[in-house]
Amino acid sequence: MSSSDKKIVCEPQSSLWLPDSDLAAQDLEFALRLRTFAREKLAPHARAVDEQRTFRRETVLDLGHAGVLGGPLPRESGGGGWSAMQYAIAHEEIGAVCGNARGFCAVQTGLVTTTLHRFGTAQQRARWLAPLMAGRAIGCFALTEPDAGSDAASLRTVAERRGDRFFLRGQKHWITNGGVADVALVFATVDPMKGKNGITAFLVATNAPGLRREAMPGVELGHRGSDHATLTFDGVEVGADAMLGEVGEGFAIAMAGLHAGRLSVAAGAVGIHRAALAAAVEFTSARNQFGKPLASFQMVQERLADMLTSLCQNRALVHRCARRRDAAIETIADLAMAKLAATEGAAHAADQSLQLHGARGYSSAYVPERLLRDIQALRIYEGSSLIQKTLLARALTTNPK
Repeated sequence: MSSSDKKIVCEPQSSLWLPDSDLAAQDLEFALRLRTFAREKLAPHARAVDEQRTFRRETVLDLGHAGVLGGPLPRESGGGGWSAMQYAIAHEEIGAVCGNARGFCAVQTGLVTTTLHRFGTAQQRARWLAPLMAGRAIGCFALTEPDAGSDAASLRTVAERRGDRFFLRGQKHWITNGGVADVALVFATVDPMKGKNGITAFLVATNAPGLRREAMPGVELGHRGSDHATLTFDGVEVGADAMLGEVGEGFAIAMAGLHAGRLSVAAGAVGIHRAALAAAVEFTSARNQFGKPLASFQMVQERLADMLTSLCQNRALVHRCARRRDAAIETIADLAMAKLAATEGAAHAADQSLQLHGARGYSSAYVPERLLRDIQALRIYEGSSLIQKTLLARALTTNPK
């Protein structure tokens, strides 16, 4: 058969926005399994936890039982041995259904468990890895402070050393899982004059005397089913065996954790984008105005076409980043491009989806308003869009040493 005789495949509608046809057989089977899990265990609660601003502890156990929380860790450590591509696939599938669950996974797995596995001592791993992967314990990543956000090296929480003991004093805020965590990965400086070279990482049980936890004031714009807290350390005492890594290595450890977690953010944004497009197609195909479906109007069609094209472009960047991570050739620029494009594209898609829903888009009875609220956080945390642009500009204009 000549190339001109080959038939053009007419794909089912939903396959246009799903990643399935681009995945290898093994990864497709993996994606379908995660999609089923998200549909059965996460979707039934996604709207309720947002409207009720409720952190659902049962979801954590479900994620652990499904192998999601330990997925990226090696099998010999009790994990699932996922590739970076599978990690991205899983977090797209979860993010398409419930941003709160995906955000929890990013912190629990990407920031805490993976960091603990990479930098922790044998004793620390033995104490915490299994319960964290099973969902029996919850972790948080205590880096951000009231005056240290994007400039993490300027943090002011102090670890005062007395012999082989450290006493932590300071405050962290916007700590996801902070109010429900059993263990906190805390970053503090042993000497503020040393800047980032004084920052040290500690594993701190959250029932330690002197640690006070309070919910963040106000109502979050999005991720209302997540837990966000302020952690205040008033002379919290820990031993030298609580250190993750050595004195002064905390900044590098924090950056490594954020690097691992950003792939989840980018993939989760693709999930939000996909959900926004699916909702828009479903609504505009069923809704009739002026005697015909909204989807038959050219201005609506233009928006749907742009949303689909952007989705596929941004997913391709995320998958490219995952493949390069698996091949150990990923660069800072790869991840920055993926996070920047995916989050900004998803924000635009969610906004367009809401507009296409008209007044219904303004109600929590329809998914676009939640997607539009949730995506805003992904544009900010683990390196805002402006920070990603800064990283890319540096990569373009700074000569490698």
